[in-house]
Amino acid sequence: MRSKALLVGVGMLALAGCTTSTPYRPATDDRSSGYTDMRLADNRYRVTFTGNSATKRETVENFLLLRAAEVTRDAGYQWFTFDTRSTEAKTTYHTDFDGYPGWGPRFGWYWHNWRYSPWDPYWAHGDVEIPTTRYQAYAEIIVLTPDQAKNDPHALNASDVIGRLGPQAAPPPKN
Repeated sequence: MRSKALLVGVGMLALAGCTTSTPYRPATDDRSSGYTDMRLADNRYRVTFTGNSATKRETVENFLLLRAAEVTRDAGYQWFTFDTRSTEAKTTYHTDFDGYPGWGPRFGWYWHNWRYSPWDPYWAHGDVEIPTTRYQAYAEIIVLTPDQAKNDPHALNASDVIGRLGPQAAPPPKN
């Protein structure tokens, strides 16, 4: 059973190697990862960035910060501050069932793939649960005039943020 768990682990690592981190791009109806933003008031915006299972939490948070700076610049402002900000982790579990064909009462011929079965004396042997975590960061930002920014110790300069984090945001692959 250990060899099977090892094979499953190696297989998942191989698949994870094929998965790439979410590029810096807008989310669309056909893909849930990427950034979104919405104007809530004249000086307030909601910004989100959702990564896939290969995107690190730090990357998701940096891309949120970058998008907030771009929204500020695009709105004609140079300064912004966060009103609220949070990052949520969503973890799902995938199980590799030890399935085998057999004969079951009231079922006839079947492929056994339940995690627990009262008819199987060896239930839950060798099943491996594999966690997958996706991060989503969201914030409400307030864009500031230069006078407001002078009085706010938490004010961020959008140009500085774009200059520092922009190079990390590789352009999305061309379709």
